[in-house]
Amino acid sequence: MTSARARVAYLAAVMMRHHGGDRRLEGSLTQLRLFVVASAVILVAGAALLGSALARTLRGEAVDLKQQSLAQYVDGVLGPVVVRGNKVVTTRWLSATISRVLRNQPDVVSVKVWRPDGVLAFTTLQRTRIGHRFPLDDELGEAIHENRAVAGIVGAGANGEDAAEARLGFTHLIQVYAPLENATHTRAIGAYEIYANAAPLESLIASRVHMIWFTVAAVFGLLWLALVLLVRRASRTLRRRTVQLRDRSTRLLESYRLLEQSALEAIETLNAAVDAKDPYTAGHSQRVRDVALAIGDALGLPRDRLGALKLAGLFHDIGKLRVPDAVLTKPGPLTRDEFELVKRHPEDGAEIVSHLGRLHDALPFIRHHHERWDGGGYPDGLAGAAIPLEASIVGLADAWDAMTTDRPYSRALTFEEAVKEIRNARGTQFSPSVVDAFLSTIPVREPDLVPAG
Repeated sequence: MTSARARVAYLAAVMMRHHGGDRRLEGSLTQLRLFVVASAVILVAGAALLGSALARTLRGEAVDLKQQSLAQYVDGVLGPVVVRGNKVVTTRWLSATISRVLRNQPDVVSVKVWRPDGVLAFTTLQRTRIGHRFPLDDELGEAIHENRAVAGIVGAGANGEDAAEARLGFTHLIQVYAPLENATHTRAIGAYEIYANAAPLESLIASRVHMIWFTVAAVFGLLWLALVLLVRRASRTLRRRTVQLRDRSTRLLESYRLLEQSALEAIETLNAAVDAKDPYTAGHSQRVRDVALAIGDALGLPRDRLGALKLAGLFHDIGKLRVPDAVLTKPGPLTRDEFELVKRHPEDGAEIVSHLGRLHDALPFIRHHHERWDGGGYPDGLAGAAIPLEASIVGLADAWDAMTTDRPYSRALTFEEAVKEIRNARGTQFSPSVVDAFLSTIPVREPDLVPAG
């Protein structure tokens, strides 16, 4: 049979699940809500980062493609005209050629041709600048010295050699520096500086960026919606299972309560059978219970301890079920062997009630109610404060009822004689504080302390 401790622990766990179910459910739902909010924040942040990265990449690639397109076209048209071996030259056909470039590429607004020493060889705007030397800016120097094209979208607010372009009225321009290679294409001998209207490219980039943001928002929105649906489904499952668990716990608790009630009634019946075995001790358990409660109340025990004391007083002799009837009802003194059998009843009683969780707290009081203050009792020979207080109370109440009840082999003591015996046993058989508490109840309970004859 499962031990009482295990059953009590299991019942406590069931009760905790039952009473704490709503609190845990609310906590779980709160965590799910926090998870949904946190996931939304994370997804929004992720979408923003991804959208920004894609937009930057798209912008860069669009500018690079435009730069390659312009550089290849201009170089293809102007290269044969301005390159002579390893030199940049200007011819009378250059102006007409560049005019054709501007007609065929309407977004190109200005073209310059640079020599490697910073001399402006040709320009379509403000031609008075032709032949002047200007400081090489970083991009122009990079195109010439590293022989690679450089491009970007710039504001039209430049000064110096870019002043003419600034007066064209464009908000933004695509600025391309492309190397002008020698006839053998082995090194740069100058550079093209090309300005184009950035509005068409920016419009294209903006439309593509909008598409990127819409796509990213839609994808991440769908992901979050799927996550919300999963969380809602998990929440409903959690609620349903919590309700099922609560119902099962309720049924289990009710079944356990009925089982305990039945077991308690069975033990009460058996306890009555113990009293019925000996007509001289009829009502003994009830009287021990009443005296024990009076002492416990005088000692100021709290309600829960008084409840355990009540059960211990009522069932302290339940172990006598295992004592043969012939021994219990023997009219004369017991032999040593018979007394040893009787001395086992506290242990047997504790073992019997150990299978009933409701009596679990009373178990040590039943086991130790025959211990003595001086250590001469049984079954464990406990002494002094090692004896549970409630066990000492039941022991005194048991002894009092035995003294004041007639037996086949001994007459009952008078009230005064019994009180004297109790006083004389103070500090030897009985706990001093228990004796003092018992004596304090005498003025109140004197008519009830001696069984009716």
